[in-house]
Amino acid sequence: MSVRKTSRSDMTQPLIFDIKRYSINDGPGIRATIFFKGCPLHCLWCHNPESISPKVQKLFTAAKCIGCGECCRVCPESACRLALDGVVTDGELCTLCGKCAEVCPTLATEMSGRYYSVAELIEVVKKERPFFDQSGGGVTFSGGEPLLYPEFLIEVLEACGSQNVHRAVDTSGFVKNETLLKAAQHTDLFLYDLKMIDAEKHKHYTGVDNRLILDNLAALAEYGSEIQVRIPLIGGVNDDDDSVVAMATYLADLPGEKSAVSLLPFHDVARGKDEKLGRERDLAALHEPGADALQKVVDVFAGYGLTATIGG
Repeated sequence: MSVRKTSRSDMTQPLIFDIKRYSINDGPGIRATIFFKGCPLHCLWCHNPESISPKVQKLFTAAKCIGCGECCRVCPESACRLALDGVVTDGELCTLCGKCAEVCPTLATEMSGRYYSVAELIEVVKKERPFFDQSGGGVTFSGGEPLLYPEFLIEVLEACGSQNVHRAVDTSGFVKNETLLKAAQHTDLFLYDLKMIDAEKHKHYTGVDNRLILDNLAALAEYGSEIQVRIPLIGGVNDDDDSVVAMATYLADLPGEKSAVSLLPFHDVARGKDEKLGRERDLAALHEPGADALQKVVDVFAGYGLTATIGG
């Protein structure tokens, strides 16, 4: 199936860049996680860099290329050419039609992002239903930021609800308050990302101020939504004492029941994806927190009456 560039009108419908079946880390039980393309944040440590752009993207793995030249022969714009280190694509000529990926025998060239209708996604969910029923699982909408597409997301949430399928939304919280609360009416669990409390530091590392994110988290807690707070714990960024205490203090002061907290240690797993996208990031200042550092964070949260677990 060919893909096409995203036009402005397409922003009401998301591109899906992955559907992960038999997922056990995106909510309770066994789940199907549907990943939307497009994110308003640009986190330095993002492990899904292909999720940031809302548009179709071309991925190339040089190590898989056998130099057969099939992509060059089928490209209608002559945008592909063979070089010593594999295929080179002229970004000015490429229309992202996807024909090169369709004929690549080794999957060296791949396209990230395709459109699904709500009906198509529900068919995916139905096929996974036996695993949901046996494990208490369901479907999780992740990204990227699924709430960038509220009309589409709410339609598919409602459709899942009509099937009595548990629904989770993984969000950065950087969306309009009314959008979030409208989605809350059709969501059983929010997986809510919290990076840090300091607004300037947050903007430095993610590109956006976090006041809206914090306000929305408080609004969800006030609404009574079930929330699992997920903190990407990054050595050199937010694992210092001041940052950890600030997050624990904020979460402990939220209204309602105390949210579960999952600590997600930083791993440099995105370097290979960066290479496929032809981009580079300087991650030298970031490191994975050690076991002792993680236990210390767990203990700090416990001191505020919060249960923090590693992973999930």
